[in-house]
This record gives sequence, structure tokens and C-alpha cells, in this order.
Amino acid sequence: MDPDFLVIGSGLAGLTFALRAAEQGSVLVVSKDRLPESATHYAQGGIASVWSADDSFDAHVEDTLIAGAGLCHRDLVALVVREGPERIRDLIALGTSFSRRETRDDPEYDLGQEGGHSHRRILHASDATGREIMRALVAAVRATPNILVLERHLAIDLITDATECPTAQSCSCWGAYVLDRDGGRVHTVRARATLLATGGAGKVYLYTSNPDIATGDGIAMACRAGVPIGNMEFIQFHPTCLYHPAAKSFLISEALRGEGAVLRRPDGTPFMAAYDARAELAPRDVVARAIDSEMKVRGYDCVYLDISHQPREFVIGRFPTIHARCLQYGIDLTKEPIPVVPAAHYCCGGAMTDANGATNIRRLYAAGEVAMTGLHGANRLASNSLLEALVLGHRAGTHALEVVRANPRTPPPLPPWNPGGATDSDESVVVTQNWDEIRRVMWNYVGIVRSNRRLDRALRRILALQEEILRYYWDFTITGDLIELRNLALVAELIIVSAIKRKESRGLHHNIDYPSLAATAADTVVWPGERFVPDAQFRASLDRRRAPA
Repeated sequence: MDPDFLVIGSGLAGLTFALRAAEQGSVLVVSKDRLPESATHYAQGGIASVWSADDSFDAHVEDTLIAGAGLCHRDLVALVVREGPERIRDLIALGTSFSRRETRDDPEYDLGQEGGHSHRRILHASDATGREIMRALVAAVRATPNILVLERHLAIDLITDATECPTAQSCSCWGAYVLDRDGGRVHTVRARATLLATGGAGKVYLYTSNPDIATGDGIAMACRAGVPIGNMEFIQFHPTCLYHPAAKSFLISEALRGEGAVLRRPDGTPFMAAYDARAELAPRDVVARAIDSEMKVRGYDCVYLDISHQPREFVIGRFPTIHARCLQYGIDLTKEPIPVVPAAHYCCGGAMTDANGATNIRRLYAAGEVAMTGLHGANRLASNSLLEALVLGHRAGTHALEVVRANPRTPPPLPPWNPGGATDSDESVVVTQNWDEIRRVMWNYVGIVRSNRRLDRALRRILALQEEILRYYWDFTITGDLIELRNLALVAELIIVSAIKRKESRGLHHNIDYPSLAATAADTVVWPGERFVPDAQFRASLDRRRAPA
């Protein structure tokens, strides 16, 4: 339990960091579930990168900036875009097999196009890109002697050498407390450098495309340790998740729309052209709001995504996973449209880092969906998420190696986990009830379209729930479910506070009380320990809405 490098999370960013760091040190990977379970594993569409002679770095950068609605950090965007092809070659060298145009012997890759992209630049492995990437990465990690993977272990909190780090100028991270989910024991892990790569927080919402592990653990841990959290109001709702009572969070890839699928009302009428000139190829925030509007204004339970006009052989060959899964629910997408609804999909905000994935706490890094690097701005461009995880995971690993090599200081003695007077609980229903209430509050009040009144109501309820959860946390022996609940409650607060702070509608954040863009664009930052006190402008807006007609 004393590795040189501790990696919390086991998706693309975490395993990329692990392989890079293992070149010169020992690595411990803490995996919340069993490999290859991760958000990466479920990625369907692909990874965006300039690969064709018809494409250019400038075009990819511009597409990203347009989607980001004025909040992308241009220098970071250019860095990620330019380093992308080399990092993808690393994946190929590890054995990742991306789809080719005709056969595996064809030297050209089959490049897809998705909403917001001006060129075909999506490398994919059929419609199961993440699964193929994880297959190659997990094999490489298993074959590396100085990488140890602890499966079904969950980090509780980071360990720093200061009790409070409001600025973290003199604060370093030396590891984490980690729970064995099966045995119940808490380990104290000491490390010279630590990476947070825990993914997103989709489970804070009632409907999400994310796997069950996406409970915002890394964002919450970073916040508690002293890392500022940026742009949490920008939650991307994927426009098209399968709507079926037996289907659980099954995503219908944006790549279908890239290959000509049309969104239709229940009567078969297409509607996207009425919302945006790019129709089905508009960015995700535009498409998600259009579907949300159609459902709320017209009272639909869902809308329909139709690719049945394309040749059957093409549809099955391009989307075999989606075709097979839909057939399980009695839907043949080669013959009929697919019922779809929006669902929480991706968190564009997170722990703030620099271009090397470094946070304001020394020896602490964050990469992938847990981090806010400035790449995505107010709305992530399709298939840029795997690109960011790959490039920043590698850069963080490189930087951590340099830091440890330049200052190979041994971690200080760390206190063991202290359970205090906690006892086993016989009231697990409290966890279940609070979990359900958080997700419903967030879905109803902090969803695709927001208002000051809804945000005010949500914040009051979440803060009350936090009090209940914290009392439960300190009184009873911790479990995996309780740790996740505590993290979800904090992440919910961060999302709401960030949304209240933004006095405009931009990208993924749409507030009917502030429908226009502000004159200047700026990131939203929530500092550790900050508790929101509504300002006069926010309160005045609430008073106006509450006043009798």
C-alpha cells in the first residue's frame, strides 16, 4: 500500500496514466468495480482526431470552440487537438483495432462524423469503441509487472499534509483512504503522486446514460481536499437514450444522426429543422433542448429516431451493438424508428487543472471527466471526451514522473483510518431514500431547462439532505453506498451553486430567467468551503416571480 503512484479510477485516463507512470515507478490502480467497468467501456461513437488529409487541426479547434459557446480555453484546445493523433497511435500500438473502410487490410480507417464536426474525424471500433479501447488497455496493464489493480475498492478521501488548504499553496497530497467493498476494511494508501480519474457524476440525475459507478466521487474528494471546482452547471444531456421500461440507461449513439438518422414526432413529422439549420447535426445541447421542448409542449412521452431509410446491411454493419440491443426489446431499427428521450450524459465541469492535469494541490492530478481543463467550455463536442482522457492522462503521467524524479521525497507517516464510535446501521433505508430524493430533485429542478425559483428550491432541499447524510456518515460504519451518497449530495450542491452563479444562458446551461448571453464569458468557480449566499439580483428575481399577479 505504498506505491510511487496512486491512480483512483480505471477508465481511459486512469489506465493511460498508469502505463506512463509504470515506466519508472510502481503504480496502484484503485478500481471501484471490476475491470473493465468504466464510463469508457460504454462509449459507442468513437474518439475525435484529425486523421484525414481533408481535415486540419485548425478545423477541429474551431469546431470545438463553436460547440463550447465561448468558454473553451483556446490554448488547451489546440494542445489536445494537436497531440491527439500521436496518442491514438499509442492506442493502436497497444493493439486497439479501429474500424477500416472495407477490410482490416484496407489502410484507411472508417472515419465517422457526428454533430458539430465539420469533417469526418471520428475513429471508431464499430459502435463499441470504448469496449475495444478498454480491452487493449486492460491487457497492457495486466501485462505490466509493476502495476497492481485493486478491484472493488473505493476511495473515501484524499490525504494531504494540511487540515485546510483554501489556496493549497503549501499543501501536498500523499495518498488516500480506500475501502475494500467486499471485506469492509479501510486501507491507508501512501503515494508520491495521486491521480483522480473517477469519471463523471451522471447518477446525480434520475435518468442517465452513465454506469452505476458514476457518482462524482473524484469531484467530491477534490473539493473536500481544497481543489476549486469549475463549470459544474454544464451537464450535457445526451439527446437520445432508449425509451423502454426494461432498458436501463442504454445510449443510442450520436453516430446514428451522423449517418443520416432523423428525429421525428410520434406522427412521423421531422422537427429538428425548426430549431436549428443544422437539423440532426446540431450540437447536443441544441438537440436535447429541442427534444425536451417537443416533449413538454406537446405532451409526448418520447420522440423517435429513425434510420430505417438506410440500407439494412449498412445499419447492421455500422451499428451491430445498438441493433442487437434494440432487438432484445422488440425494436428492429432497420424497419422502424427507435423511441428516445434525453438523459444526463457528461459533466463538462470538475476539478480545475492545468494543461498537465495538475491541480492546485501539489502531487495531485485529475484527468478525464472528473477534471475541468477548459477543453469543453459550455458544451462538449461529440467524441472529444475520449480524446481529452487520452491526451491529459498521458500528460499527467509524464508530469508526475518528472515531479517524483525531481523530488523523490518519501511520503510522511499517515494516520490510520479512525472510525470513531461508528456502529453498524440497521437503517439502510435512509441511504436508499436520500439517494432517490437527490436524483429526483436534480432531475425536476436542475435539468435541461432551469429557473431561479427551481434552483432556489433545489438548493434548500439538497442542503437539508446533506445534514441528514452527514449525521448518518459519522454515526454509522461506512459502506460503499454511504460513501457514494455523501459524494452525490456534495456534487448536487456544486451543480446548483454553479447554476445560480451564472446569470445567463450559455451552452448546456439554460435559465429562463436569464435567457440571453452575458456580455463577457467567464468560467464559474466554486472554492472549497464556499457556501452560497444568494445575491440581491438572484433574490430580487425570486421575489418578482413570487409576487401576486
